[in-house]
Amino acid sequence: MTISRRRFLILGAVTATAFAMPPFISLKAYAANLEQPAMSKVTINVNGKPRELDVDTRTTLLDALREHLQLTGTKKGCDHGQCGACTVIADGRRINSCLTLAVMHEGSDVTTIEGLGMPDKLHPMQAAFIKHDGYQCGYCTPGQICSAVAVIKEIRDGIPSHASASLTEPPQLIASEFQERMSGNICRCGAYSNIIEAITEVAEVPA
Repeated sequence: MTISRRRFLILGAVTATAFAMPPFISLKAYAANLEQPAMSKVTINVNGKPRELDVDTRTTLLDALREHLQLTGTKKGCDHGQCGACTVIADGRRINSCLTLAVMHEGSDVTTIEGLGMPDKLHPMQAAFIKHDGYQCGYCTPGQICSAVAVIKEIRDGIPSHASASLTEPPQLIASEFQERMSGNICRCGAYSNIIEAITEVAEVPA
């Protein structure tokens, strides 16, 4: 008996599907079972307020903030942790919210751009970005500002970077440190020099 290559591939696919399915379960029931997401409750302190969410365990912190809490200031750019547009501050450290799951932040303190300041009461970093034109289209700006606030704290806490002159001496609040630490936040409009000027102004104010 001769079997064509096309028929051989079809039979192989059908056989593989049959072995992959649990025994005695119809295709319809199997598909319905796959569509049921695993849900979990999580409480996250967002911008100073406890927020209880019931989310799919696969939900990223970014999507939880944007889709469940309507905090759309945090932007979705690459969704792969490469652009920094989704940067938020979690337990005092800046993170890419697209790379972490919401359920991993039970009890965490998360600060978004809305939590730093609003139009009627700007955070000093927000005011400095406006003063120095540290943005153009503005899409990356929330992540840039959250990252910049955390960068100053990192330096004041003595955490070294690749640009630090010494691992034993405290790092300095200087442009080269800001540039290195902000390198994970991409500005496609190219407002980098203005961003560094804004950070420098805020950093010169005593904590």
